[in-house]
Amino acid sequence: MYDVSAAAGFYHQKNVTITGGMGMIGSNLARALVDFGAKVTIVDAMLSQYGGNHFNISGYEDRLTLLPADIRDKAAVDNFIRDQHLLFNFAAQVSHNDSIEDPWSDAQINYLGHLNVLESARLNNPDVRIIYSGSRLQYGKVTTVPTHESHPLNPETPYAFNKTVAESMYRYYYRLHGINSVMFRITNPYGIRGQMKHSRYGIVNYFIRCAMQQEDISVFGDGSQIRDYIYIDDLVEALIAAGASDSAQGQVMNLGSGRGTSFREMAETVVRVVGSGSVSSIPWPDSYINVETGDFIADITLAREVLGWSPETSLEDGIRRTLQFYQRYGEHYTERA
Repeated sequence: MYDVSAAAGFYHQKNVTITGGMGMIGSNLARALVDFGAKVTIVDAMLSQYGGNHFNISGYEDRLTLLPADIRDKAAVDNFIRDQHLLFNFAAQVSHNDSIEDPWSDAQINYLGHLNVLESARLNNPDVRIIYSGSRLQYGKVTTVPTHESHPLNPETPYAFNKTVAESMYRYYYRLHGINSVMFRITNPYGIRGQMKHSRYGIVNYFIRCAMQQEDISVFGDGSQIRDYIYIDDLVEALIAAGASDSAQGQVMNLGSGRGTSFREMAETVVRVVGSGSVSSIPWPDSYINVETGDFIADITLAREVLGWSPETSLEDGIRRTLQFYQRYGEHYTERA
């Protein structure tokens, strides 16, 4: 387990901007960094279909700065990147199925928006450290499990393709212009402060909602496909470690639990922990089977070695913590999209 207290001194009084910061990952990170004494600015366009939620910064409103802005707006990017020590860049279109329906919007956010960020860093703040959140979907269908960073990238949707191109662009700006960056390929994150309005992403959180409402959880096929689910606290610890690490700069790393769970087992664990709901099997919809990537477990050896980090939260414990959060605050997260 990473000793986050060791990073507190590094972040104290640092200027830190988090794009997409009102979502699950950004808001949990923001709260942790504010507690370290960082001067945190959250940038978020608050697009309705995504996970931005004002309740995610409840109790912290007066301890950070909230800036409504979009990384597609070059002038806005130029404004918020100046004088920043670190930029955690989580702004994204986050649904690979939505990217098939609207590839242009995906390219604008997941590629051109990040070009805005990198060019602005080059011109206005070349010393900033950037942490970029990519996706395990960049690998496409994998041939080896667990999957190492050296595995070929075979993106199969506009979402995965634009994430891959953006990662390559970060590597290019690091290599040619010296823009420090750490690039993660993140597996399936879940946990407190995540959206549970719909199932297009954040599937564990959505299943918890279904079970809490005593609904049936539909599993495609036999549910045997293996996934790697990472709890938000473990994910945030890795991000904190990356921002504070000199040796992480320029690295591309997988970020997951390193443990595999079948989709059906995940759904059944949700039902067991919640104590209500049920699980049934349905045929694969065409819109999903065409982009199904097969089994995936992240090889997280590099992140362990470079960051001195290790995920600690079991799937069952993470689901239990998430359930407890929504039992208390669920009314802020249940509006259907």
